[in-house]
Amino acid sequence: MSQPHRRFSELFAQLGLPNDPAGIHQFLSQHAPLAPETALADAPFWSPAQTEMLCRQRQDDADWAELVDQLDAALRYRA
Repeated sequence: MSQPHRRFSELFAQLGLPNDPAGIHQFLSQHAPLAPETALADAPFWSPAQTEMLCRQRQDDADWAELVDQLDAALRYRA
């Protein structure tokens, strides 16, 4: 069974964040760059529920895992 194709905006919606292009850009601009020594789920701006979701998706290699990795990479970069 293949995994469903997910969009970056859908991950933001799952996290309860604005998921339109402007909202995503604002979030990334506000929180990037994330320090190299800080794990994505340990960033101080997540709620406990968001932290749990990010950890679970990576640990389970769930269908969101690739997008969680994409979010991690986006937060490491400052435009």
